[in-house]
Amino acid sequence: MLSMFVIPGHDRRLIPEGRLSGPMPWVIAIMIFLTVLAAASGLAFAEAGQNVSDQLASRATVQIVEANPDRKARQAKDAAARLRGMALIEEVRVLPAQEIEELIAPWLGQTSGAQGGQDAGSLLDDIPLPALIDLKLSRPAGERELQAVRTAIGALAPGARVEPSSGLISPVISLVRSLQWIAFGLVALLAMATAAAVIISARAALNTHKETIGVIHLLGGTDRQISRLFQRRIALDALLGGILGLICGTAIILLLGMQLSALGSGLVQSLGLSWYSWLLIGTVPILGMVLAMVTARMTVMGALKKIL
Repeated sequence: MLSMFVIPGHDRRLIPEGRLSGPMPWVIAIMIFLTVLAAASGLAFAEAGQNVSDQLASRATVQIVEANPDRKARQAKDAAARLRGMALIEEVRVLPAQEIEELIAPWLGQTSGAQGGQDAGSLLDDIPLPALIDLKLSRPAGERELQAVRTAIGALAPGARVEPSSGLISPVISLVRSLQWIAFGLVALLAMATAAAVIISARAALNTHKETIGVIHLLGGTDRQISRLFQRRIALDALLGGILGLICGTAIILLLGMQLSALGSGLVQSLGLSWYSWLLIGTVPILGMVLAMVTARMTVMGALKKIL
């Protein structure tokens, strides 16, 4: 396997190019660098979306809508007691009024100042907010499970609404999925751009060494032997450029990961990469090298058939 990248001395004399001397390795390095960033973004979005979906798949929220505060509190207490006795429910948590107010404060704002010499009061005094009960189910919250919860608390809280927690952030999940496929689409486009660069480089090398190729043919050399010379040269250039691009791309990913971790946001912090994602990213230079080899071979063989 390693002999593929060991170019004999007589081959170097036939195609006299030094390592990293031409533009090809640097073009490959830039392509691999961008591919690593795009692939890392796509994998991070995929893992973040999957992690959030898994965390919310078995969770549901009960909203008890009641204008009378005392009746609302009693219904929430009775419903929570009833839900704790169900085998389907693993965890029941009634959200305190202060926590509900903190959740909606960023959208409605805090009331401030005084009106008519009296304090404006809190949001809970101004808006009849529902009581919220957070549920963790023993299995994913499908329609059957949600209907069982509705039936259990229907008599205790007639105005209760049971909704899956995953539905609350479904637009965010859809956005993450879209960004994931956009990133993977960029990987495909970069692969095509890399192949195009290899085609241009291979044709330029053929034109440069056209006389040498003619002499090799006169001496009995075959098209396959000639294509192997260019294939080895381009494979080595692609490998060196790919390693350089991988190193630079990994450094950028680690730097961005440190900055995202410092933000402290739940969804942003979930944009991490697992070990198998890093393994996939590590194969990008190898895949780039294989793509360059196959493209160079097809280009050279096709060109030689037209020449002779």
